[in-house]
Amino acid sequence: MPTFGRIFVLVISLHAWTVLSQDSNGCPNIIKRAGWSASKSTNVTYQIKPVQYVVIHHTATQSCNEMPVCKEIVKSIQDQHQKNNQWSDIGYNFLIANGGNAYEGIGWHRVGAHTRGYNVKSIGIAFIGDFTKDLPSAKALRAVHKLLQCGVNMGELDKNYQLYGARQISATASPGKALYNELQEWDHYDSSPVL
Repeated sequence: MPTFGRIFVLVISLHAWTVLSQDSNGCPNIIKRAGWSASKSTNVTYQIKPVQYVVIHHTATQSCNEMPVCKEIVKSIQDQHQKNNQWSDIGYNFLIANGGNAYEGIGWHRVGAHTRGYNVKSIGIAFIGDFTKDLPSAKALRAVHKLLQCGVNMGELDKNYQLYGARQISATASPGKALYNELQEWDHYDSSPVL
């Protein structure tokens, strides 16, 4: 086989391996920070993994399905967190859209600013929208379950992680009544947070 043919086969093989290795973790479609034009973080603090806790929020903004709208919402949340709150970055580790995409906030193994007293020991996942009366879409709910399993598979989350709604830990309506009621049916939900 000519050298060019060998290189071509090698490139195809490496590409296939990369796709398979990503899929083997069972991750949803994750839009990386560059994909939503994230501003640079002014400070990064790393977490010790695997992380024991997951805190679910909602953003209390409009919800979104299509990527262009979702990207604008995520970017506006980051701008608010950095400019108004004076945080180093967006507070959430991930944000979930009704269209089924997960948007990388600060991502895995980085300390967020989503739940005071829990930031250093939890991953904060926010559903984009207000889920007081209605649930997120079926696509969004599937995406968060895939994201959680992905975190376990990658060693980012403890396999026995505990899941909370933000309202269990701080004085907030988040993640909304409808979503909070749904959370209580999920595996790993814990009705008694460790404070």
